[in-house]
Amino acid sequence: MAASVNGVLEKSLADNIKTCKLLMVGAGGIGCELLKNLVLTGVTDIHMIDLDTIDVSNLNRQFLFRKEHVKKSKAQVAKESALKFNPKANIVADHNSIFSSEYGVDFFKQFTMVLNALDNRAARNHVNRMCLAAKIPLVESGTAGYLGQVTVIKKGETECYECQPKPTQKTFPGCTIRNTPSEPIHCVVWAKHLFNQLFGEDDPDQDVSPDTADPELSAEAGQTALTTEAKKDTVGGIERKSTRAWAMETGYDPQKIFNKLFRDDIKYLLSMETLWKKRRPPQPLDYDNLPEKVESTGTSVMRDQRVWPVQECAEVFGKCLEALKGNLAQRGEGGTLVWDKDDDSCMDFVTCVANIRACVFGIPLKSRFDIKSMAGNIIPAIATTNAIIAGLIVMEALKILSGNISKCKQIYLNRIPNDRKRLLVPCALDPPNPKCYVCSEKPECTVVLNTTKTTVRMLQDKILKGHLNMIAPDVEIDDGKGTIIISSEEGETDENNDKFLSDFSIINNTRLKCDDFLQNYELNITIVHVEKLDKEKEFEVVGDLSQLQPKEERNGTASKNGESSRAKADEDDDLVLMEDQEDDEMPEQISPNTGRKRPAESNDEDSIIKRKKQELAGGDSGQSDHVIEIL
Repeated sequence: MAASVNGVLEKSLADNIKTCKLLMVGAGGIGCELLKNLVLTGVTDIHMIDLDTIDVSNLNRQFLFRKEHVKKSKAQVAKESALKFNPKANIVADHNSIFSSEYGVDFFKQFTMVLNALDNRAARNHVNRMCLAAKIPLVESGTAGYLGQVTVIKKGETECYECQPKPTQKTFPGCTIRNTPSEPIHCVVWAKHLFNQLFGEDDPDQDVSPDTADPELSAEAGQTALTTEAKKDTVGGIERKSTRAWAMETGYDPQKIFNKLFRDDIKYLLSMETLWKKRRPPQPLDYDNLPEKVESTGTSVMRDQRVWPVQECAEVFGKCLEALKGNLAQRGEGGTLVWDKDDDSCMDFVTCVANIRACVFGIPLKSRFDIKSMAGNIIPAIATTNAIIAGLIVMEALKILSGNISKCKQIYLNRIPNDRKRLLVPCALDPPNPKCYVCSEKPECTVVLNTTKTTVRMLQDKILKGHLNMIAPDVEIDDGKGTIIISSEEGETDENNDKFLSDFSIINNTRLKCDDFLQNYELNITIVHVEKLDKEKEFEVVGDLSQLQPKEERNGTASKNGESSRAKADEDDDLVLMEDQEDDEMPEQISPNTGRKRPAESNDEDSIIKRKKQELAGGDSGQSDHVIEIL
């Protein structure tokens, strides 16, 4: 039974605990601890949603699950286990996606509050918007190894989850991935791209062939390679066609695919002599002439922990191709596979391919465990961290139930004590950002792009859904005519997809009205036309037009800090994104410093946490360039 600070539970709070109706989203690491806490606190009406199933890797920390539960619904099993703590609890468990249309605003309005135990940014964005639309409190949480955080979101009273920009995930230049890898992570990204080329959705942005548009290929030798390539229809003697089409014609023959990727393509890269003037040139490998296999001296070392020699990688490569070919055939014509770090064939494929490519480029090989951490964006989960954060969620929820939301805090769990010897550091909730394009009274933003090169499909998929996190947008041109260019009704505006925005007379300063019925979210977008963006970016989203002005115009002078920040921001322009894995191991990145100023001499509790926001902030979890676990 929950108690107040004085050990006496106020009657009104006790009644509210018994009568409240809570929505819990996520039943993973934090979710298991949270559900247990709720039923032991006396909450009896809980609706839980989770799309995931139980994996063996979950069992070390998600204590409501046992070995016999593997492959079963997390939500359903969590419910069954939690009822043993309190058989009288009314728990509804949905094995479903929170994005499902059945979970609309009216669905959210029936709850007293929502408690998030999620593992990915997209779902957090969506739940944030639904809670804003339903005007109910949201308790957001996340963990990253030994780090964790909890915050409360309430429309009109606090910042929402999207009030402050989140950092983009670690990205890498496309030409580096395809031509000049220098780190193990480059090889891992390339291997995941190859998986999609062979078995998944064939994304042209994930091509694994040598990049003939590499900006370094400007010298005579490089130009010769480009000219030679233009005169023929093959690379390495293989007709230019989709990687999968060619692989299927070979019957996914491991020798032919191996020699194409690690011998012929590498020889072609070597013809681009400009690339190797200051680099170690790659060494092609032949399937029939691989380095001799060295027997492992540590026979007791687990398979995941040891580094596989190239010969073993080649053997695993053949086995994986056969297994994945069979899985793909089961999907039928037009079917695709989705890479899953917990699927042995998928994980083995990326491990062996990444290490073979690393060998070619003289990069240290890694164990399957290390590659899984990189490929799945994993920071190992700590069960104790999940338990602490789940406890803090309930404490903040009790404040809300007692009618004291003003007493709620943002709370950060740190790995080492602060100046006051505290691991848990609370701070006051921040007020809403008046320029937030999600929770402000009149949500609006500016999108900078080239209207003659941007298609309606790109506007919908990359900008509205990808960047602005809409689910099913409708878009109308604010031209007095009400021209609809994008409709959420299936097939209604498909003929517009490949047309350019300029075909609809969308020019500089054109206004678009965007409406996402599912999220009950409206957004006005101002289009700013430019011929070319910095670093060849396709588009840029800014809060308002003033942010487009140089710092000298906005602030009168450009500060050194501002200049260095801009330089840092430019480092990741025009890069290939490493995919965000929506699993219970490693979803998010810790947000950078929010940029707010604090008095240097201030040392009160709120000021201390502002400093910590340079390491932790924003309602999601993560560390530096790595993504972290948020369960």
